[in-house]
Formats: sequence, structure tokens, C-alpha cells
Amino acid sequence: MNTSMRFLAGVAALCLAAATHAQKPIIYPAKGQSPQQQQKDEGECHVWAKQTTGIDPAALAASPPPQQTGAAVGGGERVRGAAGGALGGVAIGAIAGDAGKGAGIGAVVGLMAGGRKARQNQAARNQQAQGARQQQLNTYHRALGACLEGRGYTIK
Repeated sequence: MNTSMRFLAGVAALCLAAATHAQKPIIYPAKGQSPQQQQKDEGECHVWAKQTTGIDPAALAASPPPQQTGAAVGGGERVRGAAGGALGGVAIGAIAGDAGKGAGIGAVVGLMAGGRKARQNQAARNQQAQGARQQQLNTYHRALGACLEGRGYTIK
């Protein structure tokens, strides 16, 4: 149950991140600026926001955050799980009369549990990378909005 809740919370967070990623500020020419003036102001504010924050939204869009895919290895979760399972299996097997068989069963169960933990850690790292990217985009949009507000636009 606890794992299911964490999984659902992760999926909800990813959906929310994807929804906010698509949201760009809405710019309204509150002082009656012409479309040509608005285009000029947006271009100049884009350059200013990019220089000020060091964030280029086009570069972020062109290079999505690296997603860790494939077998979830590298963190040692499987090895620790197998070792812990084997240790527990030895104890249970000793009680049942066959410590070797118990160790083998425990190692397999521990390996599976370690694999699950590795996949959870991999998903958390992917979500963290997506969150960092979204934070950069939000910073750029705040700078762009500040520049445009200074030029008489309303930003939502």
C-alpha cells in the first residue's frame, strides 16, 4: 500500500510538471502597444532574461533532461538485498534444517526486493532532473515577465 501511494504521488507530480512545463506567460499589451512593438519588446526582453539568468529556454527544449532507462543498476541495491536475504535465509534455513537452501531462497527474494528499490531510486532521480529543469524554466519566465512588466505589459 505504501509503495502504491508513493508511485501514484510520483505519477501525479510528473503530470503536474508536464502541465506546468507547457505553460508560458500570457502577455497583454496593457498600454495599447502595437503588435510590432510587442514583438520588439518580447525579443529584447528575451535577450535580457537570457543574459540575466543564464538560461536559454530554446536550449532546454532542444536537450531534454537525461532519463535513466534500462536496468536499474549502480546503486548496489540488488547486492545489498541479496546479501541481506541470504543472511535471513540462513537463519530461517538453519531452523528448518537446511541453511544452504534457506540462504539461496533468501538471496533470490532479497535480489528481487533490491531490484524494486533500484527502480524506485531511478524513478526518483528522473523526477528530480525534470524538477530542476522546470525550476530553470520558471526562473527564465519570471525574468522575462519582470522585463515586460517594466515596459507596460500585464503578465499572467
